[in-house]
Amino acid sequence: MSLFKKKTEERKLPRHIAIIMDGNGRWAKKRSMPRSAGHVAGAKTFKDIARYCNKIGLEYLTVYAFSTENWKRPKDEVDSIMNLLRDYLKDAENFKSDNIKVKFIGNLEPLADDIKELIKKDEDGSKNATGLKLNIAINYGGRDEITNAVKKIVASGISPDSITEQTISDNLYTSGMPDPDFIIRPSGEYRLSNYLIWQSAYAEYWFSDVLWPDFTPKHLEKAIEEYNHRHRRFGGV
Repeated sequence: MSLFKKKTEERKLPRHIAIIMDGNGRWAKKRSMPRSAGHVAGAKTFKDIARYCNKIGLEYLTVYAFSTENWKRPKDEVDSIMNLLRDYLKDAENFKSDNIKVKFIGNLEPLADDIKELIKKDEDGSKNATGLKLNIAINYGGRDEITNAVKKIVASGISPDSITEQTISDNLYTSGMPDPDFIIRPSGEYRLSNYLIWQSAYAEYWFSDVLWPDFTPKHLEKAIEEYNHRHRRFGGV
């Protein structure tokens, strides 16, 4: 039996892992490189980790690629991130041979028209994939998501007494998906940064000092090993 097969058979996988891909800029700074170089390196790590998650049979992976607050960064950095997104979307073979289903979550309206068209093409092209369900959070913010959900609920005309937690969940960007079981944040920060704040109510967390471009499948396996030692009680005993 191979080590890979042994590992996947012996440990329990979360159903849904969410990752805050943090530390690209600091990675570049440590190497006296422009921040854009860090984002390029981080994009490669993202692809490697997504493919590895698919390989080990993970059902859902949600990654935080660009937040509603990231527009405050210098224009040249924002432009470089958007161009990276364009390059990713233009690669027609992105994850196609890996049987990965891709969905973008967040407020996509402010994005450039060509990016929105490429997103639709990418989602349509992978809609029949049966492997990993990969969610990429772009212009995403947890509070913004909940605000939009409330607006949708009010517009639907539903009576206040009829609103339940499920009503809210059904109007989030992640509607129809299980909440994340496990949230991973590399880079040495210990906060959610407005990420999946409704969905993460009962998630387990794992933090690491490793900067995202240096994050490898070995780090992911270490995190999953830690997850296997957690006892999730959901408020019970």
